[in-house]
Parts: sequence; structure tokens; C-alpha cells
Amino acid sequence: MNVTVIGAGAWGSALANLLCQNDHAVTLWGHDAKHLAQIRETRVNPLYLPGVELSPRIKFQERPQEAIQGAECVVIAVPSKFFREVTSQFSAFDGLAVSVTKGIEYESGLTMSGLLKTTMPKATAAALSGPTLALEVARDIPAAIVAAHPHPETAKHVQVLFGRPAFRVYTSPDVPGVELGGAIKNVVALAAGIGDGLGFGDNSKAGLITRGLAEMRRLGVARGAHADTFFGLSGLGDLAVTCYSRLSRNRAFGERVGRGEKVESIVAGTHSVAEGYPTARAAFRLARKLGIESPIIDEVYAMLYEGKEVRQAVQDLMSREPKPED
Repeated sequence: MNVTVIGAGAWGSALANLLCQNDHAVTLWGHDAKHLAQIRETRVNPLYLPGVELSPRIKFQERPQEAIQGAECVVIAVPSKFFREVTSQFSAFDGLAVSVTKGIEYESGLTMSGLLKTTMPKATAAALSGPTLALEVARDIPAAIVAAHPHPETAKHVQVLFGRPAFRVYTSPDVPGVELGGAIKNVVALAAGIGDGLGFGDNSKAGLITRGLAEMRRLGVARGAHADTFFGLSGLGDLAVTCYSRLSRNRAFGERVGRGEKVESIVAGTHSVAEGYPTARAAFRLARKLGIESPIIDEVYAMLYEGKEVRQAVQDLMSREPKPED
């Protein structure tokens, strides 16, 4: 199958490699021609996937229309804040479009496959999400993920496209649940990292993950998702790895906040996007719009966007009115 991967970061590069291993013809598109030329020449993406050799079969293209020429499927792996802008360049594409980006657009409250219905209206939009750190996938370490689309045959198509012995793909019809789980868990992971930066322990993180999952579920159900989806790979699974892994950009971002670094300097000084940063703002707005109780999201938003002191946020979170567990 002819597949174009849009986005030459860690996840896009890892999936391009994986698709080549499955004998697909793969073109990798990126906005930075100099970066693409370096990868083409060295077959290494040192900025995002250090130590991983990329397949010699991957072709590279920086021109949008030439990148999708002849493609039957596009895989979109660009940061959520650029998702609308980038995918609008591929509006003529009429094949299968698989979003692997985890985020919520602030202005519209849409997840990424929802955005695709606007920016790539001729395409069939599916989502692929789960506990899959790019570097581990690129090293062929066993992982599992979920392909989501309302029609089982389309989800099965994505499953077959990506499935490998070390990359097990499940299917789900619950696109809102799969995508919202993948997006909101990054906000909880920021909170987990803040706890790490403050020197908190495993009890704190276990409690945070459990209550964070409750917020993810409440928000998701209010948007039409199935509650059970949040106990699967794209919910609890992704939440666990993102909150605990040393490879997690979101956890690492939060840890720096917890240690006292200024949010602005962290954002300005990193080349890798921590999706939880823009998603905290979007999730906070969405929760207000839906009337959903979201104390963890609220406090993360306050710390990142309102300058709230970290220890004060923890105190306010822990001293709320007692309630039954839900």
C-alpha cells in the first residue's frame, strides 16, 4: 500500500519505519526541508529518535501535493497546535487518513479526527492511539494500541495496516473515547510530573492517576464516549505509561514545573512538544462548557496559564470538600 506519513518527528519517523517493515511504500513529509535532507542523507533522526536507523526504503518529500500523489493512506503525526494548518494543505486527499496526534483544538473543542472532517473532508478519518512511546516502538519493543473508527471494516483496515508481532493493534468503534483518553491523559501526566518535581511518592501518583482517570471518563462520556473505553489501552494504559515513564515528554515537562522552572522558559527551550501544555487549556475550556467537574485539570491549567504557585495548587486540590468516590 502507498502510505504518506505527515510529520517527521519522533512518532512520524517511528511509524514510517514500522510501515516499511510491513512492506508498504512509505513517503515521509515534513515542513523543514533541511531536516528532511539530513534524515535522507544519514538515515537517522537524531533530534527525535537517537540511535535508531531508519529504513532505506523511506522516501522524503517536503512538497505537500507531491507527498500525497498516489497515496492510498496518510498518517498524520503533527503537533495538535499545527494540525489544522498542516492538514488543510492536504484537503484534496480522498483516501484513508489516520490521525496519531493526541490533542484537543482550543477554539472548537474538536479532537483531531473531528478536525479532519473539516480540513480533509473527502478523506475517511480514523484514529490510532494508546501507550506507545515512539522510541520504544522504533526499537521494536512490544506494544499495544487501538485503531478507532465507527465502521468495523475501516478499523480492521487500520489494524492490518499497522499490526506487527511487536505492535499489537486492537479495534474500537468509540472514536471520541479513544481520542479524548489519549489527549486528556497528557494533562494528568503533567500533574504527575509536577509531583515528581516536588519529591512526592508512589502513593501520590497512584491517587492522581485514579482520580485523573475519573475526570477523563466524565469528560469523555459528556462528549458521547463509552465509559468502558477509558479503562482500556487508550485510557488507563496510556495514562499509566505517560505518568510513569522517563521517556514521557509530558511527565518531564511537569517535573520541571514542580522543580520551580518557569513555564515560559520550558516552552521556549524545548524542541519536542509536550501536548499536555496546550491540551490543559483546551480541556479546561471544554470542561467549563460541558459543566464537568475537573479539579485536576483545573489546577494544572491554573499553574500553567495563571501562574498559580505549585504547592498552593496541591493544597487546594487535597483540601476540597470530602465526597464519595465516583
